[in-house]
Amino acid sequence: MATSRRRKPGAPAAADAGDRFAAMSRATLDALRGGGRSAKAGKAAGRAAPAAPRLAAAGAQALALGRSQAQWVIDEREQRLARRAVNVAAATRAAPAKSALARRLATPAAAAARAAVAARAGPSRGVLIAEGDSWFDYPFHDVLKALDDEFGWDVECVAHKGDTVEAMAYGGGQLDDFVRAIERVIRRGQVPRAILLSGGGNDVAGDWFGMLLNHRNSPVGGLNAGVVDGVLGQRVRVAYTTILAAVTAACERLLGAPLPILVHGYDHPVPDGRGVLGGWGLLPGPWLAPGFLQKGYDELGERVALARELIDRFHATLAAVVAMPAFRHVTLVDLRGALSTDLAGDAYRRWWANELHPTREGFVKVAGMFDARL
Repeated sequence: MATSRRRKPGAPAAADAGDRFAAMSRATLDALRGGGRSAKAGKAAGRAAPAAPRLAAAGAQALALGRSQAQWVIDEREQRLARRAVNVAAATRAAPAKSALARRLATPAAAAARAAVAARAGPSRGVLIAEGDSWFDYPFHDVLKALDDEFGWDVECVAHKGDTVEAMAYGGGQLDDFVRAIERVIRRGQVPRAILLSGGGNDVAGDWFGMLLNHRNSPVGGLNAGVVDGVLGQRVRVAYTTILAAVTAACERLLGAPLPILVHGYDHPVPDGRGVLGGWGLLPGPWLAPGFLQKGYDELGERVALARELIDRFHATLAAVVAMPAFRHVTLVDLRGALSTDLAGDAYRRWWANELHPTREGFVKVAGMFDARL
């Protein structure tokens, strides 16, 4: 994800794209909140409103913000594309009639090598563009690699492991990459078949996961309903609304119509304390077990039950977003129950490589569920 660089004292304000994107977003929200009212006053008014109307207002603002974000990124890209066209034309005029590389690629041996690769790969079923987190950007095996290898889709990926859905919605970097991916596909004379979106796991897992839990020995043990509702029912819900609005608007502007969008809400995990390759040293993870242990949940079966409840709440949040009239072209792929959580004989390990990520076999099964909706 692209982030704003820290400016030195005295440097011009809004010097880079990240700063200018953030300034545009703030200005858009200020206008939506009341045409010039201060952000502090807008937030105070929001707190005074009942919860349901406040969430509805935030959803409407998220839709408008997402459309403004897409418009801003595409306008920025138009300036860069104009420079690109000039530079390409100049380079083409200056290029030799036939370079040494072109001559080597024209030999029968080179043509035969390319033909062999094409024969092995076979025909493509179409192009997908994917934005998201580690389920789309994981070493060796992930949903996108399985869609390519097992199901024959060509995938343009702008996902980045570790990104939160808030970073995806408000940072601007993945949206810029997403627009670039559409441009590349159009230059090849193709139209994407669908957009895939993955996100939200990093917003609840990790160092802050324990905040979602009340202590095991507390009279109110279990998930902390208020915190979970704040994270999922408000933060994640509004961020997803913003992303979907931006992606939809970008497709409408660049392709003339919205494309089908597939989102997912993960499967029920097993918080057994395993990270990537065991989570040793600098390798990521574990993401769930430390928070559970901090709050007194030392029985794995109990942790599995609470993780199931959390994932179900996450799925319900996405279902509420997808049900919005503006997102009739968006499909929620329900992955719950796809992978085993059977603790007997560690049977679940066939499907789960660690607390948050499937094995290769697990990713292939999940990819098949996406393929079935495509």
